[in-house]
Amino acid sequence: MELETQSLARGLRRRDPELLDHLIGQFQYRLLRYLIYLTGRREVAEELFQETWIRVLERGHQYNGKAKFETWLFAIARHLVIDGLRRRKSPAADPFSLDSLDHPRDSGEGKPNFEPANPPSASLIDLLAAQEEGERVRAALACLPAVYREVLMLRFQEDLQLEEIAAVTGAPLSTVKSRLYRGLAELRQQLEKSNHER
Repeated sequence: MELETQSLARGLRRRDPELLDHLIGQFQYRLLRYLIYLTGRREVAEELFQETWIRVLERGHQYNGKAKFETWLFAIARHLVIDGLRRRKSPAADPFSLDSLDHPRDSGEGKPNFEPANPPSASLIDLLAAQEEGERVRAALACLPAVYREVLMLRFQEDLQLEEIAAVTGAPLSTVKSRLYRGLAELRQQLEKSNHER
């Protein structure tokens, strides 16, 4: 992995357009999904998606190859979300943190729709059951505070290690562990609540 990250670092320093195209192709789905879950609004996420790649191009020389590229990429995206919300917040308000992100708002598109790929051999009943369960989990995630939603996304959907999540969020490892634990507990409560409402 170290050789790969060092090669990426060299390519980003050179502003290699083929490398950037490759990285966009490789990470576009994951990055957009992450931004949608953070902001709750697809149109905002798409703008931030574009801005993130512009920052990667402009600041590629800052990537040193010591960490995974996606850790650096998600950190850039996260900072852009926070910067955007700071600009919208009034100066008299409390200092901004990701805690102040509202729950995702319905922008007319419904909940973010990123379905996991199902195996082609699955039956129609299995596909419908998986889709229904996925919708329940997405709805439950949407009810969580942003700091929990973010850590759960990075850990279980993006498969980042706890240390990598700490690097993305800028939070101490103990805080990441606490948010993960509390997020899982709240997610479980939301899912149990939805089971009772069925």
